[in-house]
Amino acid sequence: MSTKIEKSDAEWQTELDPLQHHVLRNHGTERPFTSPLNNEKRKGIFRCAGCGEPLFDSSTKYESGSGWPSFWAPMSGGAVDTTSDISHGMVRTEVTCAKCGGHLGHVFPDGPQPTGDRYCMNGAALKFEEKK
Repeated sequence: MSTKIEKSDAEWQTELDPLQHHVLRNHGTERPFTSPLNNEKRKGIFRCAGCGEPLFDSSTKYESGSGWPSFWAPMSGGAVDTTSDISHGMVRTEVTCAKCGGHLGHVFPDGPQPTGDRYCMNGAALKFEEKK
């Protein structure tokens, strides 16, 4: 992975649309079933909407029924970081982009094999690049 990106909030606001900024920079969540990426079925790479870093391969995407794009594993090479999130009166594992620190969503231990993980990501935090 390349060098970490650090920008001011004002810089992020000029580069991201309001929903992307809310999710990526303010740890927000989009409404379930609103992202077109939830229904994306083509082969490709899901990248960070903030910095373009490749995060998830479409081969790990599955329909979780949660209303958000879900994956059973991130791309290798340290694409994402995880931290404990104790907001909202519960303990969850937050997932962030390892390159820019943008909030992506959370990971839960109720996904399919081979990992058993469900990376429940905000579509607003991702951009899809189809494999040609």
